[in-house]
Amino acid sequence: MAPKAITSPVPESFYPTLALLMLSVGLVFTASFFIYATTTTRRNLSIAREVTTGAVASVFLGFGSLFLLLASGVYI
Repeated sequence: MAPKAITSPVPESFYPTLALLMLSVGLVFTASFFIYATTTTRRNLSIAREVTTGAVASVFLGFGSLFLLLASGVYI
């Protein structure tokens, strides 16, 4: 049996589009997090909302950075 080559589940032509889309969504969630944190009073703060928004922003920015590196030819 000959070994199979490892291929990406996402076509390489989608890397730049995915990078732009995911980084944009991540930056929107990051902006939402900062706006919420600075405009809400201490009595109305919700730790669950902050953690959820921060986690979603982190995931999108992480995958966006990954696809940006892949689109620019840095294979990790």
